[in-house]
Parts: sequence; C-alpha cells; structure tokens
Amino acid sequence: MKQRHLIPVPKWPNHHDWPSVAALRSIIFNSKSNGFEKAFRRVGRRVLVDEQAFFECIDQLGEQR
Repeated sequence: MKQRHLIPVPKWPNHHDWPSVAALRSIIFNSKSNGFEKAFRRVGRRVLVDEQAFFECIDQLGEQR
C-alpha cells in the first residue's frame, strides 16, 4: 500500500505556492459541491490535505472542461 502524504492546512505554503491557504480553506469549505471531497481527511477538527488526491482532483476537473 502506497503511503499518502497528508499535509496540515497551515503547512501547505511550505510545500506549494498555489493555492494560498485562504483559497485552500475555501476549497475545503465547498469540497462537497466542487469535486474535492476525496482530497481532504478530517481528524477531529484538523483537516489534512491528501496531496496526491488533491492534484488528481485538479486533473479530473480540468479534463471535464
């Protein structure tokens, strides 16, 4: 099983320039309606970004347009 790279939202800028933390929080808030639901893991109140799933969602949404 391939290990997932889960990134806490506040540490996102250390890994990627885009999206900003504010934009990422908006994506998280709307994740059920924007197609990004599988890219986030919730542990209590903490939200972690599944890096691979996040970019797969971007690829899939880009192909739909």
